Amino acid sequence: MSTTLSTTLRTTRSTPTTRRRFLSIAALTVTAGSAAAACGPALGGGPGRTTTLRYQGSTGQVTPPELAQDLGYLGDVKLDWAGDTTSGPQDIQSAATGQIDFGGAFNGAVVKLQAAGAPLTSVIGYYGSDRESYQGFFVPDGSPVAHPRDFIGKKVGMNTLGAHAEAVLDLYLQRNGLTAGDIGKVEPLVVPPITTEQSLRQKQIDVGVLGGIFREKAQAAGGLRKVFSDHDFLGAFTGGTYVFRDDFVKRNPETVRAFTAGVAKAIEWSRTTPRDQVIARFTKIVRARGRNESADALKYWKSYGVAGKGGVIAEREFTTWITWLEQRGQIPRGRVRPGGLYTNEFNPYAAGGSRA
Repeated sequence: MSTTLSTTLRTTRSTPTTRRRFLSIAALTVTAGSAAAACGPALGGGPGRTTTLRYQGSTGQVTPPELAQDLGYLGDVKLDWAGDTTSGPQDIQSAATGQIDFGGAFNGAVVKLQAAGAPLTSVIGYYGSDRESYQGFFVPDGSPVAHPRDFIGKKVGMNTLGAHAEAVLDLYLQRNGLTAGDIGKVEPLVVPPITTEQSLRQKQIDVGVLGGIFREKAQAAGGLRKVFSDHDFLGAFTGGTYVFRDDFVKRNPETVRAFTAGVAKAIEWSRTTPRDQVIARFTKIVRARGRNESADALKYWKSYGVAGKGGVIAEREFTTWITWLEQRGQIPRGRVRPGGLYTNEFNPYAAGGSRA
């Protein structure tokens, strides 16, 4: 990921001007990276199939592909860990430029990068929100923040700007009557998930976005109150997908099929296996991979939150964010059509396995 792009994502409020700048920078980076990737050699394994997929992980967590590999669901396809990602946008940017072979991000971030010209296709959902796993906006007990208008002038800590948390926050405020001017007075700040709870308790931020094991851990400690969550007003939905470059899919369709089928099966395994057994498996994976990380927070895991069976992608999981991005001026109206963003072709849980 380029230094300029990283700085834009981390330090700047996503105004229409900075968003347009992001798209311009991304387009230039993607063009160069895609050309380099297209010229690079396949990794081996015969026609239509490489044997290795480079990827980025998450500290102290087990991603669906990592689970799939441990369960033996990827067959002879192996994962090659290239480090930990700092955010979804960074992860798919790395995929777009050929630094890794696949990446995952919030679907709105996928839409923005594709609108910038990135030749990427989503193949499977990997995280989302349900009753057990959601993105919640929390405040300390005693905080005056209780209603939408209370967010005006407040600092809201989230993993990255221009992604899931900021999109949900904007939609929540918009649907509760706040004007664009009001929303512009809310201050989103980048705070790593691992330190969000601490920043909130030390009152360095007014509101903190917590999800997954970080939310469960913080709630177990007490002293925090949820103002709202994405699940509260959007219901259950898949929030993010894994993407591959189009040239990679063309060269290695059987690898993409094996990956997608394996991840789909792992997602369903996590749903149907007793929670304590899932956590035990996660713990074993983390301890065995030798990345100098703690497995302690895994005991709070409840689900990946994926809505579709086996991670099958639904059109509404893109149209919601396309509309939001168009309204915010981040992408031109009508430029992006959901049918061109994703495919369920490689997912065995999709009816008929046809392109969406």
